[in-house]
Amino acid sequence: MTPRSPWLILKWVAIALALALVLWAAGKFAAAGNLPMVILLGFLGLAVLATYATRRGVPMKYLFPGLVFLLALQVWPIVFTLMTSLTNYGDGHMETKEASVKYLVAQSVKEVADAPRYTMSVGVAQGGDVTASPLVLLLTDKAGKTYVGTADGLKDLTDGVTKTEAGKITAAAGYQVLTGREVNARSQDLSAFAVPVEGGGIKASGLSEAFVGKASLQYDAAADRIIDTATGKRYGPQHAQWVAEDGSGSLATGWVENVGLRNYTDALTNETLRNGFIKILIWNLIFPLISVVSTFLLGMAFALLFNDDRVKGKGFWRSLLILPYALPGFVTALVWRQMFNQDQQFGLINKTLHLNIDWLGDPTWAKIAILITNLWLGFPYMFLICTGALQAIPSDVKEAAKIDGASGMRTIRSIIMPLVLVAVGPLLVASYAFNFNNFALIYLLTSGGPFEGNQTQVGSTDLLITYAFRLAIGGVTPNYGFAAAISMFIFVIIAVISLQGFRQTARLEDVN
Repeated sequence: MTPRSPWLILKWVAIALALALVLWAAGKFAAAGNLPMVILLGFLGLAVLATYATRRGVPMKYLFPGLVFLLALQVWPIVFTLMTSLTNYGDGHMETKEASVKYLVAQSVKEVADAPRYTMSVGVAQGGDVTASPLVLLLTDKAGKTYVGTADGLKDLTDGVTKTEAGKITAAAGYQVLTGREVNARSQDLSAFAVPVEGGGIKASGLSEAFVGKASLQYDAAADRIIDTATGKRYGPQHAQWVAEDGSGSLATGWVENVGLRNYTDALTNETLRNGFIKILIWNLIFPLISVVSTFLLGMAFALLFNDDRVKGKGFWRSLLILPYALPGFVTALVWRQMFNQDQQFGLINKTLHLNIDWLGDPTWAKIAILITNLWLGFPYMFLICTGALQAIPSDVKEAAKIDGASGMRTIRSIIMPLVLVAVGPLLVASYAFNFNNFALIYLLTSGGPFEGNQTQVGSTDLLITYAFRLAIGGVTPNYGFAAAISMFIFVIIAVISLQGFRQTARLEDVN
């Protein structure tokens, strides 16, 4: 066996493990019916084999892992967000049209008088995800016969059944019985689920019983209409929603469909949305600019001060200055929120300075409070990078300036600052991009507020990212499609600003 043999064996073991992982993931996606992901993983497996099974393409062997992670963690989220922004995906529009029909019909199932009842357990297929896999009902009738109810119907269950004296099934071959906590976590899925039987369906009643009921809604596939048998109303498809033909309203659940650029045009043309969007955008452009400039100037000032050889105990003072940076940002934000309390009994700032400012209740003062807090959080970072840049400047450069008769301020302005900006320029651009999306600070300090008037959508201190979050998650009717469109606006704005910023900082390299 040659000296290369152990490494050769290790290489093929690693390749085999990677292919096994790809095969396992492809099997999971195939079981879920996700054919595009199966094809993509198959291509990935072939790429692994082509890259590492031969001696060719040595540079690609090093680049391949980074390329895969780039596509998975950067490119794909952008593509997915773009795809979502072109749909109406949101509250009431989260499934296909067929799924909306099943959900509405199942929701309309009501118990029929004198209909049989079952003792019930809730489960999923063995090996399935208890938080996401399709639910099944494990049922026992009064005669002790056991059944399993799925979305396809009711069938006998005999293999490996274990049940209590009351008839509740605790185990069955091929199925995993959920605990009470797991069932509660999926209560919404359970309430929307009904086992189809002739003339109606079997639906859960609580955690341990099920009843046979009749659906008041029926779907007429030929006419593409949902009919309410109790009232005679007919509902037709319109704007991804089941709308009553007599114009009296619509059913609660619609479906996902492509809406093109509607989310983008709404943000720019809808009067209410446009005013809110432009207002947020202006503040979103100003906030990171002031934050970067103020934190840089303060950090640079401290760096210059403690870079002077005449200052004693510089290590101690530098350690104190980086404490705000060392503490978790969310803790600091919550502390400052309490310090900005208007009540002098609890608000340290008003109490100490004998003020009566409504820091977080007034739109202007709330913005100032955010800038003050961000200055406290951000200047230690600027202090650190400026200190490193200053220490990298050769001492003979400053000596030459002194010999030429340059004053201290002239030396800083004409020599030190350009050399420092060469090092920290790209970091200033990155800091601007970070503050443009500084969700944690805004959310923890003001939650985007204060809100003016009776509306609760657009806050005075909202950034686009907090606005998108409120639309997607925090609102009464989440709209993920519109929030994704706002996110794409953020991406484009950040990309343009960063590109221009990096071009400008590249010119500073001529200073060297």
